[in-house]
Amino acid sequence: MNSPWLIVGGLMAVAAGAILGYFVRHLQLERESKSRQANADRFLEEAQARARETELKARDEALRLRDEGEGELSRRRAELSREEERLQRRRSEVDRRLEGLEKRDQVLNKRQSALDRRQNEIDELQGQTLAELQRVSGMTEEEAKALLLAAVEKEARADMARIIRQIEETAQEEGERRARELIADAIQRVASDHVAEVSVSVVPLPSDEMKGRIIGRNGRNIRAFEQASGVDVVVDDTPEAVTISCFDSVRREVARRSMEKLVLDGRIHPANIEKIVDQCRNEVEKLIGEEGEKAAFDAGVPGLHPEILKKMGRLKFRTSYGQNQLAHAVETAQLAGVIASELGANVEVSKAGGLLHDLGKAMDHEVEGTHASIGAEFARRHGVPPTVVNTIASHHHEVDQESVEAVIVEAADAISGARPGARRESLEQYIKRVRGLEDIANSFQGVSQSYALQAGREIRVIVQPESIDDLDATRLARDVAKKIEEGMQYPGQIKVTVIRETRAIDYAK
Repeated sequence: MNSPWLIVGGLMAVAAGAILGYFVRHLQLERESKSRQANADRFLEEAQARARETELKARDEALRLRDEGEGELSRRRAELSREEERLQRRRSEVDRRLEGLEKRDQVLNKRQSALDRRQNEIDELQGQTLAELQRVSGMTEEEAKALLLAAVEKEARADMARIIRQIEETAQEEGERRARELIADAIQRVASDHVAEVSVSVVPLPSDEMKGRIIGRNGRNIRAFEQASGVDVVVDDTPEAVTISCFDSVRREVARRSMEKLVLDGRIHPANIEKIVDQCRNEVEKLIGEEGEKAAFDAGVPGLHPEILKKMGRLKFRTSYGQNQLAHAVETAQLAGVIASELGANVEVSKAGGLLHDLGKAMDHEVEGTHASIGAEFARRHGVPPTVVNTIASHHHEVDQESVEAVIVEAADAISGARPGARRESLEQYIKRVRGLEDIANSFQGVSQSYALQAGREIRVIVQPESIDDLDATRLARDVAKKIEEGMQYPGQIKVTVIRETRAIDYAK
């Protein structure tokens, strides 16, 4: 019987708890709502305060910018006012100058009118004077003018020839003096030796019995030697010597060294010949590289390509008129450097051009063309500067000289080859050169005789006085010198002297 009441009581308790929970929850929600509302009001007040503060700052900034703008505007207005005043002053000054120019123009016009009247009077007087002169002389104006021009021309030609001779003599004296000083200083500072080294191809033997061993049985040794070295071996009646002949100076040097070693060793047979020739070829190749580097160091020309140094080393075994070409190249570089320093030119370019000017002689037997063009092309391919390439190509005037350094290299080349003791010349070549000089001089009209003197260093040309006057004699000397430069190759310089002599002969009977 108690169970229903218990159930009812439990339900009522649950209901009371639910109602109580509802009211508690409702109170919490009201408090949270009030808290949110308070926060929202606070945030709103803060936002309104910030907005008022920002608005005040914006108003202050706008006022500041307006004040700055008004100040800048006032400054600009003041500057414009000053500029306007300056322009007004300039305008007034220009107006005054224009007035002065107009007045001056008027004065000039008046003077021009007076000059025109004066000129007319002069023309009238000149016409009257000319008519009177024609009446007195009995010649027309054209005849008198022709006669006067002929007399003036004759006198002018004589004066011109005299003045040209005076100028040339003065310039030649001064030029020779300066050139002697410069060349003497350059040669003194370089101070190279006279010719003492001549390319030889004769190998001395201890006895004539060695010739038979060199030839070998049925000539096998000499054939093996010639095949391995690429030279011709001449075994003749020359006592205790054999001659090695080859157009390639390097191969000839390899053969000479090989023959000396074989003669010293005594074991002369094909196998040993090939071995010795290979050894000597390697030695010569090494020597070529060392000589090229040594020449570049002595000349003061660093930074050259290794292939150029090898080609330069080959000149160690080549001579020209008895002068060693590598020593000539180094001497030319040193002379060119001294001359360039005295003249204020580029010393490095002059030295490099002097050292490399005969580079083509190391390969002119291998490539078609002149040694100047071959050397210039080889240097260009291996990174030599264009200015130096031009000095190589133009030192025999095959191309135009583009710089003063090219002229200096040409002069240094001539000095090195022409100084006393530098070169030796064979009799046949000497006679050929002298005869060529006389033939060139005799090829000009009006030349009666010509003589080459001082070992071909001077050519004297005797002309017919009735065909060539003084002015033509001066021109002839210049033309002969130019033709010699274009048609001949020679060391140093050749003096051209034209002699014009008039003789009056009569006989007393």
